[in-house]
Amino acid sequence: MQGLQIADSTANKYDAIVIGSGMSGGWAAKELCEKGLKTLVLEKGRMVNHVRDYPTMNQDSWDLPHRGTLTAEEAKRLHIQIRSGFVGEGVKHFYTDDLDNPYEEIKRFDWIRGNQTGGRSLMWGRHTYRWSDLDFTANAREGIAIDWPVRYKDLEPWYSYVEKFAGICGEKLGLSHVPDGEFLPPFELNCLEIDFRKKVAAKFGRIVTIGRVAHLTEPQPWHLELGRGKCQSRNKCSRGCPFGAYFSSNSATLPAANKTGNLSIRPDSIVHSLIFDEQSQKVTGVRIIDSVDNSTKEFFSNIVFLCASAPASAQIMLHSTSSRFPNGLGNDSSELGHNIMDHHYHVGAMGEYDGLEDKYYTGKRPTGIYIPKYINIDNNSTDKNFLRGFGYQGDSGRRGWDRGNDIPLVGEELKKSLLAPGSWKMSLMGFGEVLPDHNNKMYLSKDKKDKWGLPQIVFDASHGENELKMRERIKSDAAEMLESSGFKNVISFDNIGGLGNGVHEMGTARMGRDPKTSVLNGWNQVHAVKNLFVTDGSFMTSANCVNPSITYMAFTARAVDYAVKEMKKGNI
Repeated sequence: MQGLQIADSTANKYDAIVIGSGMSGGWAAKELCEKGLKTLVLEKGRMVNHVRDYPTMNQDSWDLPHRGTLTAEEAKRLHIQIRSGFVGEGVKHFYTDDLDNPYEEIKRFDWIRGNQTGGRSLMWGRHTYRWSDLDFTANAREGIAIDWPVRYKDLEPWYSYVEKFAGICGEKLGLSHVPDGEFLPPFELNCLEIDFRKKVAAKFGRIVTIGRVAHLTEPQPWHLELGRGKCQSRNKCSRGCPFGAYFSSNSATLPAANKTGNLSIRPDSIVHSLIFDEQSQKVTGVRIIDSVDNSTKEFFSNIVFLCASAPASAQIMLHSTSSRFPNGLGNDSSELGHNIMDHHYHVGAMGEYDGLEDKYYTGKRPTGIYIPKYINIDNNSTDKNFLRGFGYQGDSGRRGWDRGNDIPLVGEELKKSLLAPGSWKMSLMGFGEVLPDHNNKMYLSKDKKDKWGLPQIVFDASHGENELKMRERIKSDAAEMLESSGFKNVISFDNIGGLGNGVHEMGTARMGRDPKTSVLNGWNQVHAVKNLFVTDGSFMTSANCVNPSITYMAFTARAVDYAVKEMKKGNI
């Protein structure tokens, strides 16, 4: 696999600079490079090349020295990352060292990070659902925060554009509030899920479908040209996929950018601040600290795309002060760092099912079932206890040999029982919307700094009453659907954690129509700095209840298209 083009150490002037190489940064790099701009990507972490730098991609748990468990020292260094429940021996190298990258928590905030080329696109959950006007108009309709400056029609062609390139598989449903997209063939439901789907439709009128995910079930020519292949249903996705079967920056957007000859990547580059020119009122470049030798360097460009993640991008802008922007670059509205949102989850129910013992399935499908939002979508589905809604992501299958940990058998009887598949089980986990709230904020510490001398982020954000009321409905509905479908031993659960635990941080530099109440306009462009664009989760004005990455991708491609056209017109 060809490596990505490392930046020339003697060059410091480019047409464009992209900060961050994850979901949004990868797309910004691809689009800018394909439009002919010599583009520098600045990545805070180490270089990770596709395939060659996935050390555990083919290993099973028994191949790992500690069978997948972290050592005490590793758990200490990843003490915040392990709050996610995702981090084990096989994926530890993709998560940020919390001791080297500290932050303060006035209230618990679970910032789950991956500082390397590709960022969290290597570890994401890969579910992809479009927004609709129900979501883009929700704030205005309910008088919450501010209105989005865009509508679904503005994003619809860009959703199609990024879906075709990324490769999204799924089932078309014809729902106006979860619009259909450009889908490859879906994964199949298993027999229990088919039965559950029928019973939930009959009893509640709700839809159960297979999760829409960024996996190649039927690669197209443009996927094959990049060396991507069909999903093998190994379900080792978080290790890095050597087949390039799931979408990541490393397997798709960065290689596409690299093919143009216009891409340069500089890893180990911690952004100190953006360089702002008072006379032109533009950003002229980026100042970085080299994490290897601690030297300070500056790089210059005509345009900058900030894609470092919602907290990190806000941190960079807050630290980029000047006489024009004493409280942070572009912060005329004083909203920079405020309105932090996420998705709340780890709430739902699970149960066991008797029957279908003569049925099984093959492979380790990398997705489960999905139940789209069905609350507060029209006058007939209103729940007056809370605003907005939620969906469910579900998992089902037959219990494996690990059930031997909790069954009352010993010796030969135990061994024989474990040679056959166990009983069927299913879990439903809700994903709920978090409302924007100005009081949910982050800011820079006045006295605590990290090892590179940069002010630490301070998080002061928590779930609100609306989210807590919604969780009660999520939990009770999940249990009701399972029980009414014939499941036994149904157990509800609710482990809320802190904001951030959904790994979908949003809102720190929201977009809007009015510079007095927002940081960005409807093109992801900083109101007062025309050549600075922010296209990670920072721009989100509300959160919806679906995984946001496909929306980041669409907005990023749209913003690059606009920016380059404006540059050609001489407006940037």
